[in-house]
Amino acid sequence: MQITTVGIDLAKNVFQIHGADSRGKAVLRKRLRWDQFAALFGNLPPCLVGMEACGGAHHWARRLETFGHTVKLMARKRPGITP
Repeated sequence: MQITTVGIDLAKNVFQIHGADSRGKAVLRKRLRWDQFAALFGNLPPCLVGMEACGGAHHWARRLETFGHTVKLMARKRPGITP
């Protein structure tokens, strides 16, 4: 099981983590508190991490990059509005 891509849903107290392998198969699903977040990503091999750009996302992106991960921040999608 080699995790290549991780998606993160950031919230105030709990983060939802979804990891996939190179074929797109879900291999990791976790719900973490912020104090468990860094410990998990410190033990994962470097991978692509995607998360919605919000107030705390830039902090966590910098933190994940120190562990060797590549972080992509995505703009929020608002319902009913197309670019």
